[in-house]
Amino acid sequence: MRNKLFNLFILLFTLISVSGQDLKAFQFYNQKGKPVVFDKMVKELVNYDVVLFGEHHNNSINHWLQLKLTEAIYQNKGNNLVLGAEMFERDNQEGLNHYLAGKILDKDLKDQVRLWNNFNTDYKPLLDFAKNNQLPFIATNVPRRYASAVSKNGVDSLTDLPDYEKKWMVKLPYTIDYNAPGYPEMIKMMGDHAGTKAKQFVAAQAIKDATMAESIILNLNQNKLFLHYNGDYHSKQYGGIYWYLKLYKRSLKVAVIQILESKNISLKLEIPENENFILTDFTLVLPEDITKTY
Repeated sequence: MRNKLFNLFILLFTLISVSGQDLKAFQFYNQKGKPVVFDKMVKELVNYDVVLFGEHHNNSINHWLQLKLTEAIYQNKGNNLVLGAEMFERDNQEGLNHYLAGKILDKDLKDQVRLWNNFNTDYKPLLDFAKNNQLPFIATNVPRRYASAVSKNGVDSLTDLPDYEKKWMVKLPYTIDYNAPGYPEMIKMMGDHAGTKAKQFVAAQAIKDATMAESIILNLNQNKLFLHYNGDYHSKQYGGIYWYLKLYKRSLKVAVIQILESKNISLKLEIPENENFILTDFTLVLPEDITKTY
C-alpha cells in the first residue's frame, strides 16, 4: 500500500512539473515590454496605415503567424487591405498579377516570377490568401541585380541606366543616412577597415529599403491598410523601410512588429544586451531552439 502511495505521489509530481513548464512557441509584447494577446494586438494594428511584419526567413512559426495576422486583419478591414512583400521584386509584378487573376497556373508561376526557395511553404499561403480574397499583392523590392551593382560598384553605377530600368527602383538619387537604425551595426560587422566597401554594402541595403518604402506609398490608397512582410533587419528598431516611409511621408501611421529569439519566453521581455536597443510597437519573441526550415 505504501509503495502504491509513493508511486502515485511520483506520478502527480511529474505531471505538475511538466505542466508547470508552460511551454510556449511564441509571445507578442507591446512597446512597454509587456505581454499582449493576439486579438488585442490586431485591434490596435487595424488603425494603422502600414504594418511592417518582420521575419526570420527560416522560422515556420513566424510564417504561420504572418498568415494568421493577415486573416485577422482581413476580418476587420475586408477589401481595404493591401498585401506586399520583400520576397517579390518590382519587375515581377505583372507575373504576380497574372497569378492573382487566375491567368496562369501554380506550376507556371516560376516561369514569370523569381521565387525564393521556400516560396511553396512560406509565401505561397500568403499569395493564395490574396488570390482567394481578391486582394492586391505588391512586389515591393528592387530587383537584386541593381542592389548587387550598388554593393560592388557604388550608387553611381546606376546613373546611366535607361529609364525603363530605373522604374524598377526608388527614384534616383536616394537619401542614405549611414547613422540610421541598423546601418551602423552593418558597418561594424564588416570591421574597422572596411571603408568604402562597407558604405557600398549599406547603400545596397538602403536601395532595397527605400524602394520597398516607395512601393508601399505608391500602392497605399486612402482608408486602406498596407500589410508588408519583410526580413526583420529591414524594419527592426524603426530602421530600414520604416525610416524611409517617415522620410517620404511623415504623416503615415506605421507599426513595426520586430522579431527576437530567446531561450525563455516569460511574462517579462528579455531585451538584448544592448543599451540602445529600441522596442517597436510590438515584438514577437520565438524560441531560439525552434526547428528551422532550412
